[in-house]
Amino acid sequence: MNSVTDKGLAATSASGLSNSQRGGQPSGMPDVQGEPDRRNLAIDRVGVRGLRYPVLVQANGQAQPSVAEFELSVSLPAGQKGTHMSRFVALLEAMSKEAICLSPASLKKLSRDMVAMLEARDGSFNCSFPFFIRKTAPVSGVQSLMDYKVALSCDVQGGEPSRLGVCLKVPVKSLCPCSKEISDYGAHNQRSEVTVEVFLNPLQSSPSLESLIQVIEAQASCELWGLLKRPDEKYVTEKAYDNAKFVEDLVRDVALSIRGIEAVEGFRVEAENFESIHNHSAWARILG
Repeated sequence: MNSVTDKGLAATSASGLSNSQRGGQPSGMPDVQGEPDRRNLAIDRVGVRGLRYPVLVQANGQAQPSVAEFELSVSLPAGQKGTHMSRFVALLEAMSKEAICLSPASLKKLSRDMVAMLEARDGSFNCSFPFFIRKTAPVSGVQSLMDYKVALSCDVQGGEPSRLGVCLKVPVKSLCPCSKEISDYGAHNQRSEVTVEVFLNPLQSSPSLESLIQVIEAQASCELWGLLKRPDEKYVTEKAYDNAKFVEDLVRDVALSIRGIEAVEGFRVEAENFESIHNHSAWARILG
C-alpha cells in the first residue's frame, strides 16, 4: 500500500497545481472573497461537503477500490471575507489523476496538504466509505465479502495533525443470556451493530482497519459471514449459544479491547441489538 499511497499523495502537492486549479483568478477579474470583512467574527470551519470521489483503500494487503464522500473545511480569520472554495475540489481532482489512497496513516498528509493549499492554519478532513473484507467461513472454508461502514477524520491545528479519528460500524451476532437460562431449549438471538469511534495519537503508528474490525468481532457472541454452508451455520449457532451476551456485556467487552490498543487516546463504543422478540432495539454506550 505504501508505494500506491505515496504515488497517489504526490499528486496533492499544492505546488503541482495550476493557478486555475488552486482557485486563482485571471488578472483583471475581481476577487470578492478576498476582500476584507469588518464584522470581526472568525469562522471556526468553512468548506464543502457531499463530494464523492473514487478512492483506494488498503484491504488484506491490496489496494481496494471504493467510493468515498468527503467533507473538507478550514478556519477563516475574522478579517477575511471568504475562503477559496474551489481549492477543496481542486485538491481532490489533482489527487484523483493518480489515485486517492485512504488509510489512517495517509490522512495525516492529506490534511496537511489541504490547509497549506487553502492558506489556513486549522482545518478538518473527513471522509466515509464502504469497506470490504474477504472472509473465510469457519468450517467449509468458503470465501465471501463482508462490508463495513468506515469514516476517517483528521483535525489540523497550526498546520499539523492534532487528532486522528476512525469510526467503524461492525455487524455481529448476539444471544441473550437470560433467554438461554430460563428456556428449556433454545434462546433468542439477533443481529447487532457495534459502532466504535477511536481517537488516535497522530505521532504513533495507526492500527489497520482490518485489525480494528477483528478486535470488535472477537467480542461478539459470534461474528458474521456473507456466505455460509450448513456446517458453518451449525458452528455459528452453537458458538453464539455458548457465548451468550447482553448488550451491556457486548459494549463493555469491546470497550476493554479497544482501550488496550496503544495508539488510542479516547473512544466511543456503542452497541445496538435489533431484538428478535421485541419491536424495538436495546442499546448501550461507553465513552472513554
